[in-house]
Amino acid sequence: MSNRRDEGTAAGVTGSANGWGNGWGNGAGGSAGDAHLAHRVPELGALQLLLAVARLGSLGRAAAELGISQPAASNRIRAMERQLGVGLVERSPRGSRLTDAGVLVTDWARRVVEAAEAFDAGAQALRSRRDSRLRVAASMTVAEYLMPGWLIALRRERPDTAVSLLSGNSAAVVERLLADEADLGFVEGLTAPRGLRGAVVARDRLVVVVGPDHPWARRRAPLAPAELAATGLILREEGSGTREVLDAALAEHGGLAAPLLELTSTTALKAAVASGAGPAVLSELAVAEELAAHRLIQIPVEGVDLRRALRAVWRSGQRPTGPGRDLLSLTRRSQ
Repeated sequence: MSNRRDEGTAAGVTGSANGWGNGWGNGAGGSAGDAHLAHRVPELGALQLLLAVARLGSLGRAAAELGISQPAASNRIRAMERQLGVGLVERSPRGSRLTDAGVLVTDWARRVVEAAEAFDAGAQALRSRRDSRLRVAASMTVAEYLMPGWLIALRRERPDTAVSLLSGNSAAVVERLLADEADLGFVEGLTAPRGLRGAVVARDRLVVVVGPDHPWARRRAPLAPAELAATGLILREEGSGTREVLDAALAEHGGLAAPLLELTSTTALKAAVASGAGPAVLSELAVAEELAAHRLIQIPVEGVDLRRALRAVWRSGQRPTGPGRDLLSLTRRSQ
């Protein structure tokens, strides 16, 4: 802190006037190594108050301008004087005036406040740039059947945010997040993938469906897990959340038989099932319309749990902020 003492001497503030020589150099302030800088430098609100006193010539008017009580303002000035070890403001019935030390500290305070304002403006610009876009990667089921409603709600809250939505299977969502190609992801797997944190945003269930002309459409007894496992199915590709959940559910029943077809599109898969190509296991969300219109028939299954959680995921240590945080909040409200 010796450079500050030199500045004080150059400015004509020498000796022990107002406690300056003893307090600032070696007293309350201490040496640079005695404490962290934050403990030796007054906090920003106190510096703003001192600048207001200098400009208005009154502690009361300065307090009113900053929206604090006069006793609180007096306490803040006294605390700053104790911290610096010098008197800053002389009070009288005619108002308040700065001491010589106060004039010098005010000049420093002005530079600190201006730097803080520049810092705040820069941080605000960074937030504005961050909030101007949101990159979302979502698995097919979430992208097609849940995301439209969520994004419409987000648009109402953040009309100036441009949102890009990339859809793919759950493995592709994870790759995009880890490659920093997406800010927030949504997957259908059993757990949050390694390297990511997550939160459950919706619940889903897988159902067995066939076309109206398939032999299973006329059966009355539910399927047993072993029968489902032994049947060739029309499946989503490996890496999809639907395939992962189905694999895990049937693992103890012999595992999945060789697939009839593997398709990367839920729409194509539903069309293949409806045409009679074979049965499939799909998200209840994805087939709700077709079941209601009887274009697909649901086949009950006993003895196997096909429920699953749909998760929002993000990179570990980088919890969603700005529009990503707001989208996550919207999904939770919809549960």
